[in-house]
Amino acid sequence: MKIWTSEHVFNHPWETVFKAAMQKYPNPMNPCVVGVDVLDRRIDDQGKLHSQRLLSTEWGLPSVVKSLIGASRTRTYVQEHSVVDPVKRTMELKSANITLTNLVSVDERLEYKPHPQDPEKTILTQEAIISVKGVSLSSYMEGIMANTISANANKGREAMEWVIRRLNAEIEELAASARGSIKMPMAATSVE
Repeated sequence: MKIWTSEHVFNHPWETVFKAAMQKYPNPMNPCVVGVDVLDRRIDDQGKLHSQRLLSTEWGLPSVVKSLIGASRTRTYVQEHSVVDPVKRTMELKSANITLTNLVSVDERLEYKPHPQDPEKTILTQEAIISVKGVSLSSYMEGIMANTISANANKGREAMEWVIRRLNAEIEELAASARGSIKMPMAATSVE
């Protein structure tokens, strides 16, 4: 078993980061995530949003790794459960692979919360527990997977920034459109 952890600070308020996290896929930084299906979404009696999603991914496993684990399949599925608490301003996301679990298990936990010293920033803490079972060189494989998770985490943070830029551009576009539609009648009235 190998444990990987990371902490990152986004220079955006929690509400912005939370919205981006919910719209993270698809994105050009993580092309391995090829599908996202919402299985269930509900608000509990405490006002927390619970979401269950199924992520379809394409693993780019090296052929040597495929031969070691005896798998030719590259399409895998990950089950994700998130809980958003708008009062405490936290989002906790847990995910686990549901494909190849007899060989590999990756349990990941992410938490987004406001930075304690700066409310305009958000802290992301991540943890992944990786276990490779029933194959030779399992410790070596766990190390490779930890490195892959680390690289993917960096891509994930880039993707979050990409989504935030896209959301901000959409807001600007809507605001400009609204300003334009408000000015049009006024301009037409002043011409008459």
